[in-house]
Amino acid sequence: MLSTLNKYRAAFSVGLQSNLVYRVNFGIRGFFSFFHLIVVFILWSSAYAGSPMIGGFTFAQTFTYFVALIVVQFMIGAFNEDYQISEEIRNGLINQFLLKPVNYFAYRFSIYLSARLVTGVLILLPLLVLYPLLRDYLVVPVDGWRLAVGLPALVMSALIQFGIAYCFGMMSFWFLEIQGLVVLSMAIESVLGGQIFPLDLLPDWLFRLSQYLPYYYQMYFPVAVFTGRINDPAAAVTGLGIQACWVVLILAFGQFLWCRGLRLHTAVGG
Repeated sequence: MLSTLNKYRAAFSVGLQSNLVYRVNFGIRGFFSFFHLIVVFILWSSAYAGSPMIGGFTFAQTFTYFVALIVVQFMIGAFNEDYQISEEIRNGLINQFLLKPVNYFAYRFSIYLSARLVTGVLILLPLLVLYPLLRDYLVVPVDGWRLAVGLPALVMSALIQFGIAYCFGMMSFWFLEIQGLVVLSMAIESVLGGQIFPLDLLPDWLFRLSQYLPYYYQMYFPVAVFTGRINDPAAAVTGLGIQACWVVLILAFGQFLWCRGLRLHTAVGG
């Protein structure tokens, strides 16, 4: 087991070094993400101009949600993982993993973790700089159960993020180009993942439906737990159970696609 851990620790280290080469790029991306917050601030302050509360939440609570959302996106978002996997399949670079005692999923997940460590740290820097300006508009609940539920939810959200990207990457065994599928998924995720607006503002029937879809657990669920949009501990624990089911289903489907895809792979190149 120690030798196995050392293999993926080495992959993590290589991925970390690779991502640090582009730390300026990540830093700029993190800095300009806060321009998005400026737009959010302007739009939602206008929406709240005629009412102190929308959907049962104050402006500070809604703004806190979007700040937390950006941080979580940089901490667990699977940026370009699907495209990188697709390129390795199409160019034959994946062949090297078929001839060595290396689990491809574990290798790619190690690379994903190293990238998220870099982006997660870098997004905190501009947040710390801007915190004196933002603190009057941030309201973070301090209930103890939120940490107990939120941390596992964040970990499983990362697994869902990576698992979906991995499944799309595996589609390259069947399709030459997966960009259309990825763009479609991203569009759905933006709406049903709570990236455009908090999902609790949806009509009640649609919000309840979204709670059974994986997109709900990619971003919205952990952010809603940490920022107070989910206030019922029992509902949060139930959501955690549904999220765990999606993790198992998505990872199992990714393994299924890998096994089926290898039957079609011709191992040309690499």
